[in-house]
Amino acid sequence: MIYLQLFWAFFISNILGYGGGPASIPLIQNEVVNQYGWMTVQEFGEVLAVGNALPSPIATKLAGYIGYEVAGVPGALVALFATVAPTAIAMILLLQFIHMFRKSPQVKAMTQSVRPIITVLLGTMTYQFLMGAVEGIGWMQTGILTVASYLLLETWKMHPAYVILISMAYGFFFIG
Repeated sequence: MIYLQLFWAFFISNILGYGGGPASIPLIQNEVVNQYGWMTVQEFGEVLAVGNALPSPIATKLAGYIGYEVAGVPGALVALFATVAPTAIAMILLLQFIHMFRKSPQVKAMTQSVRPIITVLLGTMTYQFLMGAVEGIGWMQTGILTVASYLLLETWKMHPAYVILISMAYGFFFIG
């Protein structure tokens, strides 16, 4: 039963996550945290942060890790398959139709209408992570990490992986 739940959680998240990883992350979070309770919001946030520091698509990293945590190696394989299956199926079955209708006003309108929904989902997820951080380490530490991360990323154009490592080191030494 756990394998079916893993498959369903990642398959649905990735079939509805039109637009790739950023679009499917809130959907994966909903399934993993709210639907099945395999992780807390804070744990999911930590997995997401580490996953973002590694190369390759984020959805497959999340699927592999969460699948492994929930049901070992078979769980990781099921979750990975469920993550790539929607794209593989769509590529095989719909490639010609997408090519034929790529300039259609209806397809362009559909694409444009999905963007605000994804924005709201990402904003909601960000707010949940912020409140989890505040609850865990307080406003002051959260503010320090937020401002420092913003400056490192935007002002000094540091690679996000380094910012994550610096934040982890800060947490280890100053937050405990």
